[in-house]
Amino acid sequence: MNVDVAIVGGGVSGLATAYHLSRAGHQVAVLERQARAGGNAFSERIDGFLMEHGPSTVAGNSVEAISLSSALGLDGSLCHLGNGIEKRYLVRDGALHAIPLGPMGFVRSGYLSVGGRLRMMAEPLLPRRPEIGREPETVAAFCNRRFGPEFTKFVMDPLIGGIYAGRPDKLAIDAVFPKFAEFERRHGSVTQGMLAGRRDGKSMPGRRLMSWCDGVGSLPAALAAYLGGNVRTGTTVQRIKRVGNTFSVETQGHGSLWAKSVVLAAQPHVAASLLEYFDPEGARAAGAISAPPLAVVFLGFQRGRVDHPLDSLGFLAPSSEGSAINGVQFCSTMFPNRAPDDHVAIAAYLGGARNPDLGDQPADVLIDIVRNELGGLLGFHGEPTVAHVRHWPRGLPQYVLGHKERAETLAHISDRVPGVFVTGNYLSGLSVSDCLENAARVAGQARLFVNGRENDQASKLAL
Repeated sequence: MNVDVAIVGGGVSGLATAYHLSRAGHQVAVLERQARAGGNAFSERIDGFLMEHGPSTVAGNSVEAISLSSALGLDGSLCHLGNGIEKRYLVRDGALHAIPLGPMGFVRSGYLSVGGRLRMMAEPLLPRRPEIGREPETVAAFCNRRFGPEFTKFVMDPLIGGIYAGRPDKLAIDAVFPKFAEFERRHGSVTQGMLAGRRDGKSMPGRRLMSWCDGVGSLPAALAAYLGGNVRTGTTVQRIKRVGNTFSVETQGHGSLWAKSVVLAAQPHVAASLLEYFDPEGARAAGAISAPPLAVVFLGFQRGRVDHPLDSLGFLAPSSEGSAINGVQFCSTMFPNRAPDDHVAIAAYLGGARNPDLGDQPADVLIDIVRNELGGLLGFHGEPTVAHVRHWPRGLPQYVLGHKERAETLAHISDRVPGVFVTGNYLSGLSVSDCLENAARVAGQARLFVNGRENDQASKLAL
């Protein structure tokens, strides 16, 4: 079979790439080795509860997500954060501390010491880092320098653990929070940069989150339905060969197909194994990106069996607390339709680079850990109505020092091997919104390449 573009990987990135190419009139084939398309974006109904096995939110200001939602007929089920979110919570000294919402929340609360708050507030007064001789910085090094060690330990550490399941002393500031680094360069201060953004009318991103009534998995399900037979699940790509100006994509047990262009939208270890045949440089870059195991523990309770008001997105805990849990979401507070009436839903995340030995522990062990840790913090009584665990053998990609350079190497594969492109959450953003933006960009590059090839061929025939 011949197609214009073969897309390896049927997660959000691969499906969105295929959607844009198909809408532009190109013949595509999405090759997904799992039995179900959608990748980590999977939402499941369990006894009336909605469990998000992977991502649970989409940025509410994502142009790509809003556009796709409308085009795919999902607008009727679009939902935004609930009204019950009144605080944010962090753990310190074994107890939950409520932090008021808004930019002055940490100043107004007693979560940080007076000295820690004063040091944090002094950030605009500090000199910017010199450009000459600038060395790569971790998140911890950057935040220690700009905001002080207490802020890093008790605010940034739990934030990195919750978002990336990572460690601030390992992740790179220019890859994880590139805007922070840019604010310092352009405005001399992170605080000044954020204030400039607010003056320009940009709202705080955490207050603009959305999903769909049946979860984030609604989006890849709709994309797969649109693409129909162009999505081939249960199909493992074993090797990609460049033959002249085309590519032979060999699969296990499903034959081969020929493509004018190839988009790799699979996990980094898969991309590395395929790239080694024709782009060793790209293979090394992809192979250097780790994604330690991660587990999601989902609990559903009768409302009366949980004392806490659950008036937040959830809570995070600094690693200094010794918690096994990276972060917790109060699912039924975040969005409607997440739990039956008079019930609540809670999700806890364990493993990743922060606790690498926990991600692959048995389900019953993880449920016990979560119930024991959350029992005191949230006031559980009795047995949960639902207790379910999802293991991800490969979790969230870790943007450690040097990641920006690795991502650049992968983004420019087409310079070394014309017609090959890469997209996914291991390049320049973990979120669904980031993946959708990258997919649209890569689809545009592949479209230009295929159109350029066809124009060349037409010119030769005319001669």
